[in-house]
Amino acid sequence: MNWIISILSVALSAAPWLLLGLLLAGLIKAYMPESMIQRWIGGRGVGSISRAAIIGMPLPICSCGAIPTALALYRGGAGRGPSTAFLIGTPGVGIDSILLTSILLGPLMAVARVAGAIFTAITTGLLVATTDRSEQANKEVSVDTRSTETACASRCCGSKTETSHSVAPIQELPIQEISHKTRLKQGLKYAFADILDDISRWVVVGLLLAGLLITLLPPDVLSGLSGAFWPLVLMAIVGIPLYICATAATPIAAGLLLAGMSPGMALVFLLAGPITSLATLGIFRREFGSRALVMYLIGILCSSVLLGWLLNVGLQTFGINPTIQANQALELLPEWLEWLALFVLSLLMLQPLRKRLLGY
Repeated sequence: MNWIISILSVALSAAPWLLLGLLLAGLIKAYMPESMIQRWIGGRGVGSISRAAIIGMPLPICSCGAIPTALALYRGGAGRGPSTAFLIGTPGVGIDSILLTSILLGPLMAVARVAGAIFTAITTGLLVATTDRSEQANKEVSVDTRSTETACASRCCGSKTETSHSVAPIQELPIQEISHKTRLKQGLKYAFADILDDISRWVVVGLLLAGLLITLLPPDVLSGLSGAFWPLVLMAIVGIPLYICATAATPIAAGLLLAGMSPGMALVFLLAGPITSLATLGIFRREFGSRALVMYLIGILCSSVLLGWLLNVGLQTFGINPTIQANQALELLPEWLEWLALFVLSLLMLQPLRKRLLGY
């Protein structure tokens, strides 16, 4: 019974902010063309890497969803550094997960998560960028060779086939030709159908795990492991290969924090878990090479562990307890609004009913 109460408490607190986050995600999708993003983060310098990390942060794209966009940016002319920063910053946090973190873990943890995701994206992007220069010449020679071969084959066949290396740039929606109503409808469909279908099962799993952790895990077990440095490393190693979206990771981290885990370990989980996955690692190695993959892993591992350690030290120094902030934030909205939001969210998660009501 206590387990059900814990799950319901977390779900009620999360539902309104998840709905608001999905709404904002739909607006971003509707009014921010992807080709604009490509122009902003083109290049290979520190500025491009920083812009890629910051621009990718609020976008409503999960780890696997960020892969094709990042590859399109890279093949469209962006360097490895900015492409990597975008690949990390985009799934690390989103507008929906930021709101959930602020409510379930407190404003301080939300700020730490956003700053940590940006720092990890920039640091890892800079490390991966060091492999860009050494292999750029070989890449250009390879492209020229393949272009010549393909062009020859095209002339022999009498066709206009393009080179095998060329990749179509990100398609920009002709916004000036589409009404605001149509754009808004497409954005909301993307948020409450595509995104919600992708994250719904993981959100449910996250809520179930959070309730279990709060109910069954003795606080002294985790608190005894949370004061050392090596548990932070272990948490990062466990989190890197996982496939879990930033939104679904939030209630799990809240359960761990309320069960006695240190804020630093919770932050490491929030950073390492959503940022990458085994699928991302495989595609990253295929596209950028083994050396770049090593730099990618070093950047994520060292950055997340360092940030978790600094957070623990800072909180201990100033005597701040984010668990108290999280408990206070849970009582921010009236209960009737939380129940209404949870009811609406549950209806939207049921695909057949949503298609009958909304048409998508």
